[in-house]
Amino acid sequence: MVFWVFGYGSLVWNPGFEYDEKVIGFIKDYRRVFDLACIDHRGTPEDPARTCTLEHIEGAVCWGAAYCVRGSPEKERAAMQYLERRECEYDQKTLVDFFKETDTLRPALSGVIVFTSTPDKVSNKYYLGPAPLEEMAWQIATAVGPCGNNRDYLFLLEKAMFDIGHEDDLVIELANEVRKVLGTMAKEKKLVGSPLKPLKSQTQAQIPSIQLHLLPPEAVAMDL
Repeated sequence: MVFWVFGYGSLVWNPGFEYDEKVIGFIKDYRRVFDLACIDHRGTPEDPARTCTLEHIEGAVCWGAAYCVRGSPEKERAAMQYLERRECEYDQKTLVDFFKETDTLRPALSGVIVFTSTPDKVSNKYYLGPAPLEEMAWQIATAVGPCGNNRDYLFLLEKAMFDIGHEDDLVIELANEVRKVLGTMAKEKKLVGSPLKPLKSQTQAQIPSIQLHLLPPEAVAMDL
C-alpha cells in the first residue's frame, strides 16, 4: 500500500507525519496564492490569517515537495487522518501529476494527492479570495493564532522555497511587503523587534538563519 501527497505550503518545511520518501518537484497548471483563511492555527475567526491554496492557471507551475507513505493500511490511515485534521480548511483532495526537474515533460508520479480549496465564498467559508498586495501584507503582518503568527508562516515558506532552489515571486514580493508593514509598525512602537531580512538568491548577501521549532502534530501550522 502506498500514497503520495504534494505539499506547497508549510508541508514543504514541516510535514509533521511519518513518511518514507521526499521528492522535490512541481505540478503543472496551478499556482500558489494566499487566498485561504486560517482561523485555528495562525489566525482567529475574528482576524483570520492568510495561507496558501492553489489557483488553476493553464501553463503555471507550482514547486514543492511530494511525500510518500508506504506500508500497512494502519500507517497510511494514520498519516491521512493527521493530514485531514491539519488541512481542515481545504475542502477538496485533487489528484495531480508530479514532475521532477530532470524530466519536465513526463510525470515522475501520477495520482498524487494535493489539498485544494473551492474558490467560491458562498460554498467555501474559508475562501477569502484575492486582495491587493498591501491589504494582504497588513493582514499577514498582524494575524496571530494559537500556533503562532501569520508572518512567520510566510517567512518560513520563503526560506523553504529558497532552500529547495525554487523561489516563488509572489512569496518574495508579499514577504517584502510584510517587512515594510512591520517596519512601519515598529516605528509607531506597536511592535517590538525588527523584521527578518529578505532572501534573495540574486544577491551575494548572506542568508539569515531562521530557527524552526517543530510543533506537535495536533498544533502544527496549516497549509500545504
